[in-house]
Amino acid sequence: MKSLWAAMLAAPLCALPAQAQTSPPSAGGDVLTLDEALADAGATTPLTQAAEAGVWAAQAGRGVAGLRPNPSISVDTENALGTGPYRGFGESDTTIAFAMPVELGGKRSARIAVADARIQRAQVDLAVAEADRRLAVTEAYVAAIASERSAAVAEAQVVVTTENLRIARDRVMVGANSPIDEQRAALEQVRATTDAETALRTAIAARVTLTQYVGDGARSALDQRWFDMAAAARQGPSTPVDIRGTLALAAADADAATAEAGLRLARSQRAPDLTLTAGTRRLEASNDQAMVFGVSVPLPLFNGGRAAMTQAARERDRADAQSRIARFDAERAITAAEAERDRAATAVRASEPALTAATEAARIARLGYAEGKFDQLILLDAERTLLDTRRAGIDARATYHNAVARLARLTARLPAEGDNQ
Repeated sequence: MKSLWAAMLAAPLCALPAQAQTSPPSAGGDVLTLDEALADAGATTPLTQAAEAGVWAAQAGRGVAGLRPNPSISVDTENALGTGPYRGFGESDTTIAFAMPVELGGKRSARIAVADARIQRAQVDLAVAEADRRLAVTEAYVAAIASERSAAVAEAQVVVTTENLRIARDRVMVGANSPIDEQRAALEQVRATTDAETALRTAIAARVTLTQYVGDGARSALDQRWFDMAAAARQGPSTPVDIRGTLALAAADADAATAEAGLRLARSQRAPDLTLTAGTRRLEASNDQAMVFGVSVPLPLFNGGRAAMTQAARERDRADAQSRIARFDAERAITAAEAERDRAATAVRASEPALTAATEAARIARLGYAEGKFDQLILLDAERTLLDTRRAGIDARATYHNAVARLARLTARLPAEGDNQ
């Protein structure tokens, strides 16, 4: 499997330009865009199945909550199997009664309210699962592009260090430089080779991760133009985000609504229910019949429902407090994501002139060292600066896209009923 992925990645990595900072759009072939990856992930991954099952379970629970208590039929025989005249069934009395429980205090409507609140919470959970899936796929997509570009940079650095080693050997052979220059160049070449192997394995792992989300479509080329469009223009001050209606607050509000419905249900439980009984009694001795009527009411001597109501009230208070905490955490998280996005955008814009300057400095250092004008340490410093600048540019773009994805997750809204996200 690793050899297959290595073969697949080797071609695009070798085809990337040496700088691997920006890439031109693909001229041909299939390109897997982020939107296509998100759509494929929705069809292939099980990340939302549990939340969908939760919605179905909550909807079924509403049907259960709306059911009324079952009636009952009882058959009682008295004055039988005793002594004397009651030795058999000759003097027995048989009563057949029908009992119907009657709920009082709005218990059924309170149960339905709790079920409705749980349905709303389950729908929020489904929306959260879908938003989390989009974030995970986006991060995997970004990681795949960034890791492949880093691998291309590492491969290019191997070529550079190999050439520097050749130049150092030639100059040592003619006595123009100390043998230590050759040893330094050899060390840099070994480091570059090791980094290239590590970067290639990281790129393979990133592709495998993306494949686990989107399936075989991850074997296609990825959208390099989208990756390079990060913060192309300077942005103005961020518009304050209205966090009302976001998924974080929607979940907290749904929990508060569930707790409020639970308090209503606890209050309704304090009202005792009635059981109405109607039946007929047959007197075996005289073969007569008579109607029997009854009403039973439980006496709340030991459990009047106050303790359960107090508990439900405390649960509601806790849910209200959690809602305020959710608002506070959401505001902090959004502010942090915006700050990270803006910092990454600044780094992306600075990476272009920095890369140009570092590339020119490295070119001059190579020429000067080959001609004996510069010390080898100047060349190594210029090469390392160029390598760090390339990697910093890739990291800045990846950080920007990840921050934008997290910000989109934090500000995602609960979709309207019937909408598909």
